[in-house]
Amino acid sequence: MQKTVPVLVILVLCAAAAFAGCTGPTGTPAQPATAAPAATQAPSAPAQNNFVVSPTDVMPDNNYVSVIVQEKEYNANIPVVFDGGKGQYLVKSASVTLYRSDGQVRTVSLGIKKGDLVNLEGTKQTDRVVAYVTEVNGQTYKVADVLSPYRTR
Repeated sequence: MQKTVPVLVILVLCAAAAFAGCTGPTGTPAQPATAAPAATQAPSAPAQNNFVVSPTDVMPDNNYVSVIVQEKEYNANIPVVFDGGKGQYLVKSASVTLYRSDGQVRTVSLGIKKGDLVNLEGTKQTDRVVAYVTEVNGQTYKVADVLSPYRTR
């Protein structure tokens, strides 16, 4: 009787793990598409789904870097600054994609030294800015995804 109790406990635990889905293959997390480093321009009709902000990727603490999308200026320029972080030495490249309210999509490279700046030519309406960094191991993270409204005075 004493030998059957541990065997039953093990069988119950195995069955619980199987029913919980803990025995299946693990999937790899989806990675965002790597943005092209060269500046591109694709005029098209405004796509409403381009203005839906989505969460940024969670980077490991030791790899963390940030990109700051500053407030849109009166002339509709949007300053974007690479702010560095603990993982700055792991960053291979950075890019910023601007979804303009007139339907144009522009992607530009951003420097990977702290303080590197790029000015995006936005519109006098709300635009969306998405920033990606790619590490030396090939992993790409979305580090910023914000709407940039035109400020009125």
